Amino acid sequence: MRFAHPWFLLGLLLLPVLAWLRGRQGGQPAFLYSSVALVKGIAGVTRSHVGAILRRLRWLTLALIIIGLARPQLGVGEAKVKATGIDIVVALDLSGSMRSEDFQLRNQPANRLDVAKEVLKAFVRKRTDDRIGLVAFAGRPYIAAPPTLDHDFLLETIDRLNLGTIEDGTAIGSALSAAVNRLREVPGRSRIVILMTDGQNNAGKVPPLTAAEAAQALAVKVYTIGVGTRGKAPYPVVNPLGRKEYRQVDVDIDEETLRQIAQRTGGAYYRATDTAGLRSIYDEIDRLEKTEVEAKKFQRHLELFPLVVLPAFIILMLEIILSQTVWRRLP
Repeated sequence: MRFAHPWFLLGLLLLPVLAWLRGRQGGQPAFLYSSVALVKGIAGVTRSHVGAILRRLRWLTLALIIIGLARPQLGVGEAKVKATGIDIVVALDLSGSMRSEDFQLRNQPANRLDVAKEVLKAFVRKRTDDRIGLVAFAGRPYIAAPPTLDHDFLLETIDRLNLGTIEDGTAIGSALSAAVNRLREVPGRSRIVILMTDGQNNAGKVPPLTAAEAAQALAVKVYTIGVGTRGKAPYPVVNPLGRKEYRQVDVDIDEETLRQIAQRTGGAYYRATDTAGLRSIYDEIDRLEKTEVEAKKFQRHLELFPLVVLPAFIILMLEIILSQTVWRRLP
């Protein structure tokens, strides 16, 4: 039990003083007489305690309000928080082939990019203590977000990623090089790259395996993910009548190169052929990449403010009702 604003409790010390001052001053008389001899016959009538009860209700109301302003809180549990201290850059393919709808999202057909964004956001929410950056690439890479602990900003950036914003192509080597360069500027205990693509390197100036050698030299581990079903996938196109239709296109992922990149850097290669598979891949990476830096404790507190102020309101209403009905005083 604690008070978030304990200084308000000093107001409780003022209540006895105010009550004493009010008692010395006395209440407002109901009748004025020119001589006490006129009421001599009723001088022995027993005094009613109704007024005192009403005053006590009012003082109790004030006391409860002061306690409520001090914000009483009750500790309801303790948990350990472990900081992982890992720097991560995700390289996400935005090439046109990511438009293929061979995945599902909420039981509806969805393209590869929408599913990749959804799964990536869930991964980011789990890694609360990691700095995470984002490289988007197609025919060339660009830094969508540097490694940051501001995950709200990162989630908004992921939502803004759209197909067609970069010239088409698949610059895997250049994207990996850009991701590794971002990690070189952010030294940390553990640094990894997660590279997702659904094609082969056909653009950019850096060969993928050359970028992998640079990652190996900087001790950056690379996890590569090939995204797409096996065989053919439905690709949406607009026909001359303006209607959406699908064409079956070949799924052509350079798995051998992605596998070599992962092996050279100490990472792993995964193939995601459906939404559940992609989620499980990120879950496995989440389990593998945890390095405890320090553990600290926190306690969650339950606000008791309503439990104090509500009785104060009820007592105040009771005092007003009684003073205007059964315990009403003469004016």
